[in-house]
Amino acid sequence: CLLLYENNPLDNKCNCCCCNWVIVHLLHLQLCPKFLHTNSTSHTWPFSAIAELIDNAYDPDVSAKQFWIDKTVVKDQDCLTFMDNGYGLDLRTMHKMLSFGYSDKTAVNGVQPIGIYGNGFKSGSMRLGKDAIVFSKSKSTSCVGMLSQTYLEKIGAEQIIVPIVCFDQTKSDKHILDLMQ
Repeated sequence: CLLLYENNPLDNKCNCCCCNWVIVHLLHLQLCPKFLHTNSTSHTWPFSAIAELIDNAYDPDVSAKQFWIDKTVVKDQDCLTFMDNGYGLDLRTMHKMLSFGYSDKTAVNGVQPIGIYGNGFKSGSMRLGKDAIVFSKSKSTSCVGMLSQTYLEKIGAEQIIVPIVCFDQTKSDKHILDLMQ
């Protein structure tokens, strides 16, 4: 991206003439994968991270009535499973949840809700482990999102990459199988 500002105090003036325009390059903010661990240290003990994930399930926009925590073993690794019966996430909502600093929560009756900084899921999940895989089912879609320090280390990532795959549930199983062949 490139923006031009008139009478900007920066020194990179346009060389094409003697105008007062300044050339400013806008760069996208990048987060180093090491930030996932650094960010997780805001939870000084695992129970505050668990509380964060439980609190997310009971947000009004999620509307979960039940919440389950289970421990299982996958390929000799202990895994925690957090599951709720809320509305589920579509692609847009999954992307927002896995993004840093996004929140659309607003104050209700002058009371500021918890989670206005859009950081809780990331800090909580990364405090409990190096990887979080989110499976979600809403009315129209099923989505899988992955926030994984292991994946980022293995690919040598210099910035955080969050793969998300969504499936349209309105298509029949036969149609999906036809597409896969």
